[in-house]
Amino acid sequence: MTDDPSDAAVERFLDRAESALDSYDQGYADADATLATLRTHVDELSASVEESATEGSEDDGSDEESDSDA
Repeated sequence: MTDDPSDAAVERFLDRAESALDSYDQGYADADATLATLRTHVDELSASVEESATEGSEDDGSDEESDSDA
């Protein structure tokens, strides 16, 4: 596994989604609660991936600025 923050976010999402689905399968949560939980996890994953993409583009931009100043 790489050190990419989005990889950790995807892994965390998959673990949480599996847990939510297991709770549903075992009868501990109803369908509406499971969908709400999954939607929350999808939103968290999306925010994390967007954040890491923004940080990556900021890093790329600063390198280009340094190269053009030299």
